[in-house]
Amino acid sequence: MSIASASYSVTMRVGLDNASCIGEVATAVSDVGGVVTALDVVEPNGRHMVVDITCNAIDDEHAELLKAEVELVEGAHVQAISDRTFLMHLGGTISVEPKVPLKTRDDLSMAYTPGVARISMAIAKDPTLVRKLTIKRNAVAVVTDGSAVLGLGNIGPAAALPVMEGKALLFKRFAGIDAWPVCLATQDVDEIVRIVECIAPVYGGINLEDIAAPRCFEVESRLRELLDIPVFHDDQHGTATVVYAALFNALRVVGKPMKDVRVVVLGPGAAGVAISKLLLAEDVGDVIAVNRSGILSENDSRLDEPRRWLAAHTNKEKLSGSLDDAMAGADVLIGVSGPNVVGEEHLKVMAKDSIVFALANPNPEIDPAVARRYAAIVATGRSDEPNQINNVLAFPGIFRGLLDADAHKISEDVEIAAGRAIADVVKPEELSPDYIVPTVFNPNVVTAVATAVKNLLGVTTH
Repeated sequence: MSIASASYSVTMRVGLDNASCIGEVATAVSDVGGVVTALDVVEPNGRHMVVDITCNAIDDEHAELLKAEVELVEGAHVQAISDRTFLMHLGGTISVEPKVPLKTRDDLSMAYTPGVARISMAIAKDPTLVRKLTIKRNAVAVVTDGSAVLGLGNIGPAAALPVMEGKALLFKRFAGIDAWPVCLATQDVDEIVRIVECIAPVYGGINLEDIAAPRCFEVESRLRELLDIPVFHDDQHGTATVVYAALFNALRVVGKPMKDVRVVVLGPGAAGVAISKLLLAEDVGDVIAVNRSGILSENDSRLDEPRRWLAAHTNKEKLSGSLDDAMAGADVLIGVSGPNVVGEEHLKVMAKDSIVFALANPNPEIDPAVARRYAAIVATGRSDEPNQINNVLAFPGIFRGLLDADAHKISEDVEIAAGRAIADVVKPEELSPDYIVPTVFNPNVVTAVATAVKNLLGVTTH
């Protein structure tokens, strides 16, 4: 499934020998699948004109096709073409801004030497003051080793940096949290743990990001034991929280209790394991995990410890076989695997009023349009489809609540409270098969999640 999107947005500067051919240029773009989003006149010179035409493409090759089609219009000449996504990232997407004025000698003497020495000595005498008198109270480190970046794989720390900048941008935009990318030039568990342990005094929380399984499980587990600040692997727990919220509401729509449904989790990686554990904690009827080899079995010696645990605590009927066998009679499919691995034959054998979450991004496990022929509710990770399951619904509010509560640890209860809060943002009268989770720009989400987390941790909110 390929459609034009803003992620491949380009602007072409086009010279026109005759202004009347503007319409032909726009039509040329549309005829080959481009979407014109803006058309600005740069130089109006009577009959001659220079315009900037901005349009969404499918990919780089498609953008070149759009350019070629415009040049085929008689009297139109493409003078330049720019990629708007690359332009947005020039120099990075985040920066550090001062919170206090620095205009006079007095300002300087208080913000820095000699006055700042008084703050340092106060913290040395009472280390708890670091949360009150420094950025620690509102700071999160976004830590990656670059081993599992988006759907791009093991591309390393430098190539991961734009993604981590984006994550920091989301923290600031949605929750007012000062986050900073920490991209590590190592994929050794001991080194990652030690580095994060050493930088932890600066931060009020650690957000682990895009670290491949099974390494991510050990890194998170060890850091949670070592540090006195919350450690949260978003690929696991952020995904699990939003999936839980979406499933909670989807089951409301179709009228099925959580305890009665059987869920197939396709792709028991970092996200799949975390989703399964959270659903088990909420007494889901059963989970059947399926990987490339078929239904997970605790007798499979190739499984690592997290997946052995999962195999031992799921699949009550001890089914064996392939995805075909797992899907027969299943109420829910949660795909966190890869593109185009689910067929119509799998959806045909699911239970009545089935629910399909095809979350592989950018290309889901099955075309959502096809899935909707069989399932009562379909969700994806895409922003151009209804019911987008997006971690942005979870992590800003979760960390906002944790930081405000001066939390030292994070628990499964926090994820459940956050998931319920996300679900409850959608009012009962608003629920429908195409609206089971709020949009990421819903202004109520972060406040609702942060409040739920603080209430859980015993912090009174007003």
